[in-house]
Formats: sequence, C-alpha cells, structure tokens
Amino acid sequence: MDYETYILNIGRRAKDSSRIMATVNTDMKNNALLNMAKALVNNKDIIIKENMKDMDLGLINKLSASMLDRLMINDQRIEKMADGLKNVATLPDPIGEGVKRWKRPNDLDISMVRVPLGVIGMIYESRPNVTVDAAALCIKAGNSIILRGGKEAINTNKALANVIIVAATEVGLPKGCIQLIDMVDRELVNKLVKLNDYVDVIIPRGGKGLKKAIIANATVPVIETGSGICHIYVDADADLKMAEKIIINAKTQRPGVCNAVETVLVHKNIASEFLPKLAQRLYGLGVEIRICEKGIKIIEGAKVATQKDWATEYLDLILSIKVVDSMEDAIDHIFKYGTKHSEAIITNNYTNSQKFLKEVDASCVYVNASTRFTDGAEFGFGAEIGISNQKLHARGPMGLVQLTTTKYLIYGEGQVRK
Repeated sequence: MDYETYILNIGRRAKDSSRIMATVNTDMKNNALLNMAKALVNNKDIIIKENMKDMDLGLINKLSASMLDRLMINDQRIEKMADGLKNVATLPDPIGEGVKRWKRPNDLDISMVRVPLGVIGMIYESRPNVTVDAAALCIKAGNSIILRGGKEAINTNKALANVIIVAATEVGLPKGCIQLIDMVDRELVNKLVKLNDYVDVIIPRGGKGLKKAIIANATVPVIETGSGICHIYVDADADLKMAEKIIINAKTQRPGVCNAVETVLVHKNIASEFLPKLAQRLYGLGVEIRICEKGIKIIEGAKVATQKDWATEYLDLILSIKVVDSMEDAIDHIFKYGTKHSEAIITNNYTNSQKFLKEVDASCVYVNASTRFTDGAEFGFGAEIGISNQKLHARGPMGLVQLTTTKYLIYGEGQVRK
C-alpha cells in the first residue's frame, strides 16, 4: 500500500468537498443529518455485528472493563447516536451568523461573520460514537471531516462510516465531506497531521500518549482535547450529604470518561466525619481508594497514594483522596496536577465558592455540581466533538460555534488608504 498516495487522495477529496460544504444551505445539512439518523437505526444489525468483532478482540487483548464499555455498541447506543444527529439538526446553523458590524469614520462598512474552519482531521480512540458525533457537528458547521479512529474499534467505525457517508451523499452533500481512514497503521496518522495543504485543523481525542505523539509530530494546527484529571474539593462548610452524592456520581456513573473525577480533596476539619461514610459507599460500588498519609488512618482498606496517583487519569473505578489543611492547599494541588479540564468545589460558603471560581484555572469550574456535566449536550450545544482544555480558539465543550472561525466582510464606495 502506498500510504503517501492514499492519504493525499483523502486530503484532496476533503479539500475539494470543503469548498462546496461552505456554501451548502441549512436545509440540506439538516436533511443529511436526519437521513443519517434514519440509516443508523435501519442498519443497526450490521453495525452491532461488526461491533461484536471488536468486542471479541478487546476481550482477547484484555482491554479493561471501562475500555470495553466505551467500545460497546448496542440498540440503545445506536438510538442515542441517532437522537444526537436529530438534535444537531434542530440547532441553529452558525454559518453566516453576523458576530459584529460597525462603520469606520471613512464610511467603510465592516462586519464579522462565522464561516467553517474547512477540513478537520479527527483522531480518536475507543469510542465509536465519536465517528457519528464528530461527523454530525462538522457537517452542520459546514466543514469536511477526515476520521481516524483507534484500531480497537476499526470494524465498528467502518460500519458506522459506511452508513452515514451513503446517507449524507444521498441527499446531495458532496462526496468527500465525510471520510474514514480505514487502516490502522500509525504511519497514516503521522502523514495526516502533516497534511497542511489540505487539512486546516487536527483534533485529537484520547489518552495522553495519543495527544503527546500528535502534538510532537503535527505541522497542522492542533486543538487539544480530553485529558481530564478532574478534582472535587469538599470544603469545611460543605453539605456532606450533597458532597457524597456528587462524588459518587462523578466517579461511578461512567468512570471511563474524561469528566469523571479522579481526585477528591477534603478539608481536614470534616475528614474524620465525612471520609468513612464516603468510603463505605465507594467500596460498595467497587471503587478502589488511594489516600494520602494523613488520611490512611481514617479509611480502612485504602492504599497509600503516591505522587504518581495525583498525576494519573485512571478512567477506571479508582479514586485518589487527599486531606488538605485549607482551600488554598486544595487550589495549589489543582494548579500542580490538574489538566485544566473540570474542577468542582462543594461548599455552602459563598466567599469560598467565589474564590474557587476565580482562582482555579480550568475550562469548567463548578460549585455544588458534578464534573460529569462537562459535556456539549448537557451545556445545550448538542453533541460535542470534544472538551478543549487549552486556551486558544476554543475552550471547554466544543459544539458548533467552536467548529467555525470568522472572516471580515468590508463594503466600500471607492475608498483608498492615505
């Protein structure tokens, strides 16, 4: 296989189709999304059959329970993907939206409008629903997309991509607006991230290793997403029943996702009262606890946490706990080990809540709520393409608006610069 030719052809098709996508009207885009939703449901048996191949290989390769959960496709999850497509179809089309307009003293009429980014390269691991979610958002925002999923989901991704590509082009979208790199060789990723003539932005979604490799090798601009060492700080003035409820949700509702909590910081004044009850609930749900030296005497059966634990995104039923002397210590810990994803404080103290909101540097900062809400759908954006934890262009859940850029339209009447 000539990888160079293979990836160049994908890039050319994406670039050519992006010119058309930038001008496609809202009705056609919405019709494509609705047709894709219908096609997913109609072809669910084929998709699930292909997913079973990936699940069987995952068991053979001893993927963790949380990884297998992320990989699995069933009737309910296909229906959820279809609902996501329908939801994106109902969202306002950002393309052509006027952001700002003003007139200069020389009578130049200047306006700023939203336009597509162009061609997006999406590189992701494990979760095949990303194939559908990313395609949906890119289409609605007028972009072309090149998808490259992980090898563990290759059969599922092929099935999903085949279904949605046919459905999109049936209603008139250009061929090439959705493409899947259907081979798992890593050399193709290395070539994709250097395809500057054809790709406008790369969005990696997955573990640290994936993102580190892409950032190190890419010449195409990269929007970093996903890495989530999320913290919940339980303040001395917290409602402890609320804190327990939020932590249980943030850790156990779906542990293998980037907005699950990985470290809980507990004020020393309430540690002895709060931690034994919390531990009892966590143990009952199968959670392994790793706690600091200060707290090891408070929780029976816990392991002693190491410095490595504070810097680990478990994506599993493992929770680190640290007893801190003050909120300042908690904020310092988050500053040192956080990934600027999602952080939360549980408190009834307004002053403390405002200090936490102001001083913690993350894309999403919560007061008295679970970090699990960091999600495009939960924020009202529809499906998301990822959670950006960087600061340029986009930050937090990336919905439709974050998949656009702007350009200036300037109307004159013969003005020349003096």
